[in-house]
Amino acid sequence: MNSNNNLDHVSVSLGEDYSDIRESVRRICAGFPGEYWRHLEEKLEYPTEFVKALTDAGYLGALIPEEYGGAGLPLRAASVILEEIHASGCNAGACHAQMYIMNTLLKYGSEEQKQEYLPRIATGELRLQAFGVSEPTSGTDTLSLRTVAVRDGDEYVINGQKIWTSRAEYSDLMMLLARTTPREDVASKTEGLSIFLVDMRKVVGPKSEAGGGMMIKPIRTMMNHSTTEVFFDDMRIPASALIGEEGKGFRYILSGMNAERILIAAECIGDAKWFIKKAIDYASERNVFGRAIGQNQGVQFPIARCYAQMCAAELMVHH
Repeated sequence: MNSNNNLDHVSVSLGEDYSDIRESVRRICAGFPGEYWRHLEEKLEYPTEFVKALTDAGYLGALIPEEYGGAGLPLRAASVILEEIHASGCNAGACHAQMYIMNTLLKYGSEEQKQEYLPRIATGELRLQAFGVSEPTSGTDTLSLRTVAVRDGDEYVINGQKIWTSRAEYSDLMMLLARTTPREDVASKTEGLSIFLVDMRKVVGPKSEAGGGMMIKPIRTMMNHSTTEVFFDDMRIPASALIGEEGKGFRYILSGMNAERILIAAECIGDAKWFIKKAIDYASERNVFGRAIGQNQGVQFPIARCYAQMCAAELMVHH
C-alpha cells in the first residue's frame, strides 16, 4: 500500500455512473471542508450555506418532475448525489429528507398541491425538510400514534406531539402523519391515519384566536442533527392540506420508504468510501520502524475487507 493507491483505480462499474453529476457535487463539497463542519458541530448550527449551494445547483429538486421546475432525474441519480456528498466528507443529513419526503406529495398529492408547492421547493423558496411521524409514547410503533386531527368544517384541528423531528426549525413545510379515525373504529389497524402537508410558517407559535398552535423545542443530541420535538395545541390547518384520501396515510408513507432506504444507504456507501480513503492515506503516510504501516498485512487486510464489503453493498443499492 502506498501513496499512489486510489479507490478510483479499483472501483466497480455499476451501469450509468452519472460522472458529470459526481464531479459537480465534488466541486460544491470542496467549498465546505472539515473546518466548516466542525464549527457547525461546536455551535450546533445548521449548514445554511451548504444547503443553499445544493439548492442553487438544482440537486435538492432532482426528483421533482421538469413540469414543476425540477430536474426530473431517476432515483439512481438522486442516490449518486447523496453518495458523493458523503464521499466528499460533507453531510447531506441537513437536507436529504426533501428528496424522500416529497415522494408522498408526488404520488398522492392533488394537482393543485403540486402546482402550489413543487416549483417553489425546486427553486429553494420553500424547504420541505420536516417529517412528523415518531412520538414519545409509540416509538417505532407508528400505528399506535396519538396525534389526532379532527375535521371542523373547512379545517382540521390537530393535537398531539412528535419527537425526533429533525430540521423542523429550518423547514417551511412539514409532512405530518396523524390519526383522523380512532383506532377502535377502523376495521384494520393500518387504516384511520392521514397525511397532511402543513405550512409551518402559518402555524408556528403559541395558540391564539388567530390560529397557531405548533411549538418546536430543540433536543440536544450527541451529534448535531437539528433534532426537535414538536407540540400541537389545537393547531388549525385548512382541509386542503390533506394529501390523498383521509385514512390512507399509513400506506402512503410505506410506499415512500423504499426510496428513503435506498437514499440513506447511498449516503452510508459514501461514508464508507470517505473512511476507507482516510484509512488508506493514513496507512501510506504513517511510518513506524522506517516504513509505512500500510506495508503490513495486519493493516492491509482489514482495509481490503472493508472495501470488499462496501463494494458488495454498492451492488445491492444500485441494483
